[in-house]
Amino acid sequence: MTTIKNKSTRIILISLALVICGVIVYNFFPSIFKVISNEVEYISTINNTEINNELNEQEPKEEVQEEPVVIPISHIKTPQVVKAIYLSGWVAGTKSIRDKLVKIIDETELNAVVIDIKDSTGRISFEIDDPLIEEIGSVENRIANIRELTNLLHQKGIYIIGRISVFQDPFLSKLKPEWSIKRLSDGEVWKDKKGLSFLDPMNQNVRDYTTAIALGSYHLGFDEINFDYIRYPSDGNMKDINYDLKEGETRADNIEDFFVNLSSKMKEIENIPISADLFGLTTEVIDDMGIGQVWEKAIPHFDYVCPMVYPSHYPASYNNFANPALYPYEVIIRSLTSAINRTEAIGQSISKIRPWLQDFDLGAVYTKELVKEQIEATNDLGLSSWMLWDPSNKYTPEALELEFEKIN
Repeated sequence: MTTIKNKSTRIILISLALVICGVIVYNFFPSIFKVISNEVEYISTINNTEINNELNEQEPKEEVQEEPVVIPISHIKTPQVVKAIYLSGWVAGTKSIRDKLVKIIDETELNAVVIDIKDSTGRISFEIDDPLIEEIGSVENRIANIRELTNLLHQKGIYIIGRISVFQDPFLSKLKPEWSIKRLSDGEVWKDKKGLSFLDPMNQNVRDYTTAIALGSYHLGFDEINFDYIRYPSDGNMKDINYDLKEGETRADNIEDFFVNLSSKMKEIENIPISADLFGLTTEVIDDMGIGQVWEKAIPHFDYVCPMVYPSHYPASYNNFANPALYPYEVIIRSLTSAINRTEAIGQSISKIRPWLQDFDLGAVYTKELVKEQIEATNDLGLSSWMLWDPSNKYTPEALELEFEKIN
């Protein structure tokens, strides 16, 4: 019993001693507790920071939106010799077909391409950033990325000519009948045998619209603008057309006035190369054939004039040929010799003459020999530039010379 009591007493005394020591240490050495407290706080802070960093790393990062690639606008200077094929807007916008035609250009003497900007339906092949064009709504996006296409062709050294069908435009005539050629009989929109309508060459809105398309296309990478259907209608009830001529003026005067206006607009800010398509017979006939086209009234206002000297388009009586399509060399020699003589007679350079040649079946099956005869005739006259036309875009590469180094 005494032993137990003595143990209890020792325990109580030891406990009191520890308490007294603790009080003394706390009061006389407080910095020890401060250091311990700070160290615990520091370790806790480190641990929290590491945890937060891990959480942050696990959070999904906001995606950075990439800026769209801007393709710089480029142009190729007009080659001294231009040898081109025509591509419709649909074909130019269909990569699988277009690539085969570009391959022909790559592997032969060809160095240029003519692509529809606006064809005879009145629809534009690609987007053009212009308020008038957007208001009219004539774009039918046949070529999805025109800048990508022009850039690709330029990288290959291919000169790009953009074709605009000007006055034959059933789309705009329907939308804007007040801009169109009217009938004499009742003042309604005139139509040809196919039911197609034409715009009025003297209408200022038509001129502004044409210029907007041309300038907008040039600033998308086209190197030259080619104007087709720059004439009055050629068939239908011609006696019922209201040409709305001023006193003493003719159809040819009206068309020439359009040429003058167009040329001044295209050359106003930049020296944009322009070319004009004319009927093949304009190189020989003296009158306007009822369509307003006269050779001497066209060639001074364009950098290049392109007569459509397709042998199949000449009448059976031409040069006493029963079928002129079978005599391409003779047809080209005669028609272009006349063009040369008339061009030189008014002091213009024959380097402006760049004919359209036939590579389609009409009047005859156009073999490589018939295509080559046209090219040979053109070359024999010292006119080394030409363009091949096939509305279906199916050409005859066998008729072309192989030439890997393009002429610039």
